[in-house]
Parts: sequence; structure tokens; C-alpha cells
Amino acid sequence: MRRIAALTSGGDAPGMNAALRAVAKVAAANNVEAVGIEQGYEGLIDGRFVDLTVRLGPERVRSQREVDAAGGLGGTILGSSRSERFLDSKHREQAAMGLRDAWIDGLVVIGGNGSAAGAHAFAPLFPVVVVPASIDNDIGCTRYALGVDTALNTIVEACDRISDTARAHKRVFIVEVMGRQSGYLAMSSAVAAAADAMLIPERHRTEEELLDSVEQVIRTSFERDRAKKRVLIIKAEGVPYPTTRLTRDVAERVAGDLPDVEVRATVLGHLVRGGSPTFRDRMIAGRLGLSAVAALAEGASDEMVAWEPAVEGGTATRDPSVHRFALDHVLADTEALLDGSSPVTQRRVKMTEAIEGVLAL
Repeated sequence: MRRIAALTSGGDAPGMNAALRAVAKVAAANNVEAVGIEQGYEGLIDGRFVDLTVRLGPERVRSQREVDAAGGLGGTILGSSRSERFLDSKHREQAAMGLRDAWIDGLVVIGGNGSAAGAHAFAPLFPVVVVPASIDNDIGCTRYALGVDTALNTIVEACDRISDTARAHKRVFIVEVMGRQSGYLAMSSAVAAAADAMLIPERHRTEEELLDSVEQVIRTSFERDRAKKRVLIIKAEGVPYPTTRLTRDVAERVAGDLPDVEVRATVLGHLVRGGSPTFRDRMIAGRLGLSAVAALAEGASDEMVAWEPAVEGGTATRDPSVHRFALDHVLADTEALLDGSSPVTQRRVKMTEAIEGVLAL
């Protein structure tokens, strides 16, 4: 390989910059130049290239100092986008031609489900390997995606702060967290933040069932012998019951006999996406970035590097925690993860049901 390129696509996630740094440094260590592509697949179509490395001599390449420094930053220094144009084969052909004209031999795509689907469509035209990055942790074949650990730490810190003020005023807080169709962030943060309940889309409960459940948690929590000062309920954004309406509906139900209890809503929203990546996200980013460059060097394409795979199979790498999976397998496993047919999703739902009574104690 002479040159490789990297882009970040879809929703930003802490750890993307750390992955870019790893790609640049690993490439430089192997006397390979690295190029960044601005604004995801849109920039790939338009040929918006920036250097991630600088060549100092025939056998010497180093990463750009700005790239080294960016590894600890959230977001993505290359920018990101969702590209409608990339769905059109003529634009994918234009992108492949632009890469070849720039003497680029392989592409690393850092992103989530949509990015993986775009890479799979692009693979017949150009060598491409995906690094999973999505705070939602809704990507098949990998136990963790970049950004998940940072997002969870952000949610737990926010819930700790909310709990402080909730205890001071004997309040109920329903906190909505991101996650799209996946309840992973809600489930994991509920345990860590000692929430009284979690609401996740994988359980497919009706609005009436959800309302009854939340009301029961509040009434049980504020029984005379409990002496409880706050109730914290974490709700995934994928639950199809708007948080503000749920809050209003449950407040109306308990107002008559719990007049001193206030019910409030907090939507954390994009706050969850921001912030410097944690140690874990930086470490995973470095190891996945190294494995992605190695995969391209070995001639691999149409694959994703996965961290501690949650499914059997894949191709082993020199890193025991990283396996490579064909993108068609990743996309199929992702679909199963989201429609509930995946054993991983089924285990999560069973775990949620098992700990539901424990959370409310």
C-alpha cells in the first residue's frame, strides 16, 4: 500500500478522532501515507481530501501533529454527514475514481449502521474496511462500538446530578437518553445510576402498560415506610411514548393522593454524544484502527473490525479481542439486533425483566 484514506460518517461519536489518530499513526509506522476525507461520503464524492500524515523522506512518514492532538477530542475533526447522493451508483463510481486518481489503495470508514451499509455498497468498487462507531451500540457482531462508554459515563454523571436536586425536593425525574431503536444505553445506565425503573423499546409495551408501570413505581417508592426522597426513571428515546406526554400523564394520575410529589422530564439529547472520549473508548479506537489498517494491508475488503464479538465466527486478527466480519453478516446481525430476533437482544430483555424488581427496591 502507498496511501490509505479514512472518513467519519453518520452520527458523531466520542472516539472517532482517536480512531483517526490510530489509522494515521499505524499507517505512518508502515511507511504508508494517510488521507482524511471531510464530511463523510459527501466529501468522498467531491474529493475533499486532507493529509493526516506528512512524508519526510523515502522511508519516513509521520502523523500530522494536529491529528495526534485531536485523539482526545470528542466529535470528529473531519466532520460528518448523511449522504443521499451516495445511494446512487454513479456517485459511488465517481468516488472510487477520485480515490484511484489520488493514488489511494484502501479506505477506512468510521461510523454506524448507515455507514456500514454505504461501505458494503462501495466495496465492489474499492477496498473498504469499517470501524464501528455509534453511541447507540446497535451494530451487529461487535460487543461495543466507539462512543458507547463515553456516552454511558455522561448519562450516569447527569443522572447523579439530577438525583441530587430530586432528593432535595422529593421529585420524580423521567430522563430520556439517546439510542434510537436500541435500549442499551437506558438499560446499562439505569443499573449504574441506581434508577428505579428503565423503559426500553425492546419490550414492546403499549402506552397504557408503560403508564401503569411508571405509576406503580412511583406509588411503591413513596409509600410511608419507604422514606424515599427521589424516583429516577430512565427512558430510551426509541420508546414510542413522548417523554413530555408520559410525564404529564403520570403526574395527573398521582396528583390526587401524592400532592407533594412533582414529576419532571429531562431529555438529555445530544449532550450524550459530546465530550472527550474515555480511556476505554480511546483504547478500543486504537486497537480497532490498527486492525483496520492491517486488514487493508492484507488485502481484505467489505469487512468490519469488531471488538470482543458478541457472535460466533469471523476472522481472527493478531489482537485477541478483535475479529473481522463480512459486512453482509454485520448488516444481517444488526437487523436481527433491532427487530428482536437476535439472541443478544433476547438476553438483554430477559435481564431487564429479571432486575426490574431489584431496581425499585
